[in-house]
Parts: sequence; structure tokens; C-alpha cells
Amino acid sequence: MVFLPITAARLLPPIFAPTMKTLPLLAVVLTLTSFGPKPKLTTVKLAPGLSVAVPQGFTPLPDAAIAAKFPSPRKPLAVFSNPSGRVDYSVGVRPTTFGPDYNILLPMYKASVQRLYTKVEFLTQEVRKVNGRDFVALEFISTLTDSRRLAIALAPVRKYEYIEYAVQGEQLYIFSFSAPAEEQAQWRPVAQAALGDIDLK
Repeated sequence: MVFLPITAARLLPPIFAPTMKTLPLLAVVLTLTSFGPKPKLTTVKLAPGLSVAVPQGFTPLPDAAIAAKFPSPRKPLAVFSNPSGRVDYSVGVRPTTFGPDYNILLPMYKASVQRLYTKVEFLTQEVRKVNGRDFVALEFISTLTDSRRLAIALAPVRKYEYIEYAVQGEQLYIFSFSAPAEEQAQWRPVAQAALGDIDLK
């Protein structure tokens, strides 16, 4: 935005007078709208020493639904989904032999993510602090193409994902937020807020 001195504003043709009067109001409106409302979160205690902030409206999935949605021998500790079931926030834990040297773990987990998908576009890849402790943070858009040779090719599946990893003792904790890629603009602030409020002791 360009601000003209008062003397210069007086020399402008009359057609610009209304515009000059509304500039201060426009500046206030832009300032207020540039800061959207913060996502509403609810703190949920999952285990002793572990609490997470769950987006408002998300509900925990029962074991049967978790098994169907996450077919794995090691099921997540908890999964919360939005009402449509298209967006998930999951927390997993598994044994690890690695220590909490996150500068070494970051490239390892990044390579692991890249092996899972056909294409990965990273938005964030860093070691960050959440409530005083380090986490590996990977935020990305994933694309998974069906490699099976079928008569009718399935469309690639694109997702917005935000994952954080933390080592606590001999356990690796994985916090994962996943949404359709086309809804990234809506869910990215929610994912960042939720994964920015993890309490692991």
C-alpha cells in the first residue's frame, strides 16, 4: 500500500478524493481479516504423560473402525475423525532402538515417507519444539498412483499430511494428520494448531 503525503493528496483530481478517504478504513479491514479465528481444540489425555489437542467436532473411532481404516498389525493408539470421515488425526506408538538425535532421525523419516508414495511434495521438514521438547516435523502433499494393470485405471490419491515424530525412552510416538489434498487450505491451520499442542512427558 502506498501512502501519499497530505500535500500530494490535495493535488489529486477530485475523482480520487473518495478513494483517499477510504484508504485508512481499507487498511483496518485488511489487518483484521488477515488473522483468521484460531482453530478450536479439545485436550484429550490418551495415556499417562501423553495428552493431545483434538480439533473440535472430531470423534474417536472404535476399534473395529480403526482396524478397517488402518489395516496394520500394530494399530494406532487412537484415531479421531471429522464428521465426514475424510480427515483423520491419529496417534501411534512403536518400539524403537534409536535415540532422540533428531537431526539424524529427520532424513531417515523423510526417506521413509518418500518410499510410501509415488510422489511427495514437502512443505515443511524440520526439527521443531512443541511444549519444550523436540519433534521431527514433516508436512507434505502425497500422491499415490495405482500401479496395478487394470482395465480401468484408478485416479491417483492425493493427500495433505502433517506428521510429527518423538522418541520417549524406547518408544517412538507418531502423530499424524491427514486430509484430502483439495481441502489443504481448510485443514492446514487446524493440523498445525493440533500438532503444535502435544504434551508428551
